[in-house]
Amino acid sequence: MYDFDKITGRHGTGCVKYDGLEGQFGHADLLPLWVADMDFETGDFIVDALRERIAHPVFGYPEVGPEYFRTIAGWVEKLHGWKVDPEHFRFIPGIVRGFALLEHFLLGKGDKVVIQPPVYHPFRITAQEQGFGVVENPLVPIYGDDGFLETYKMDLGGLERICGDPAVKMLVLSNPHNPCGVAWDAGTLAAVADIAVANGVTVISDEIHCEMMLGGARHVPFASVSGNAAKCSVTFMAPTKTFNIAGIVSSYAIIEDPELRDRIFGWLDATEISYPGIFSITATMAAYTKGARWREEMLEYVQANVDFVDGWLRENLPEIRAVRPQASFLIWLDCRRLGLPQEELNDLFVNKARLALNDGTMFGTGGEGFMRLNAGCPRSVLAEALRSLEKALKQ
Repeated sequence: MYDFDKITGRHGTGCVKYDGLEGQFGHADLLPLWVADMDFETGDFIVDALRERIAHPVFGYPEVGPEYFRTIAGWVEKLHGWKVDPEHFRFIPGIVRGFALLEHFLLGKGDKVVIQPPVYHPFRITAQEQGFGVVENPLVPIYGDDGFLETYKMDLGGLERICGDPAVKMLVLSNPHNPCGVAWDAGTLAAVADIAVANGVTVISDEIHCEMMLGGARHVPFASVSGNAAKCSVTFMAPTKTFNIAGIVSSYAIIEDPELRDRIFGWLDATEISYPGIFSITATMAAYTKGARWREEMLEYVQANVDFVDGWLRENLPEIRAVRPQASFLIWLDCRRLGLPQEELNDLFVNKARLALNDGTMFGTGGEGFMRLNAGCPRSVLAEALRSLEKALKQ
């Protein structure tokens, strides 16, 4: 049994989540529940593998042998039932860098990228800052009988209209969706693929949270749902969220379509962007060959954390509701019943409750009145945070 209740100090380790607090929030003493890495210690099987490699005092160019992608392909098939040829994988230097690179490589002047907010903010930033247009197809909220948000669905009609614009060349898809944790079903993904192929749109599917499904939900890889999906897409996955190794860049791309694969992989290989470092290889191999039990126990703990936050809010702060995620450790908090403008909502969390969460508006349209909470931490930390929030609201 692994101990996920253990509190491990991270101040002074150069991590954004703790050492970046003052720069982001103006205070260094906040309880950090923002950046999407976990406070759990990385599994000993990864740490031991890295120590073993570090024990050798020469760090020359690594050989990327066939076992690397065979191991990744085997993991993908085991988890998702998606059998992919190991030759259809390539390393990429991070998923945000991945879709930024593909935007740079595939798009031209005047081209547009579709995003579906509220969504992970680099989807918008990478396209805008490279000079491409960004078109929004906002998600459609679905409410329960009590009036609180339960989940979202895609506006497929809106997506079809948007993709009818000849300037729209790319859709960046979040699957599962960050920040709300929706696991998109096969029917929805197949409809997206049909729209994309009919309009010549390439789909970049960010599936970094796919190894962390909760509550019996199943991940459906976008490219697996149909021939059209395989034809039009690039899939990004990684062990980094699951095994808490975000500081060791270990992402990879999967492309099933031969023409698209030869074009993109040819460029990635020629520029050596697809060449992983020693520690990326070591950490990924250890995670995918020895990490199954750690992952199972971690997911059980995270699920219990989600249950804890949801139940605690319902009992003690019923004006705030947790949108229960189907994947990952991020919880989308619906705070709109508090009736606070976003500036005052941020003030409540940061200056009064002394908590660092992600402001919902950073995720774009539909984020007003929301905050994103990172539940990938010991439960005692969540309990402390919730008590601080309750105290701040009652002052």
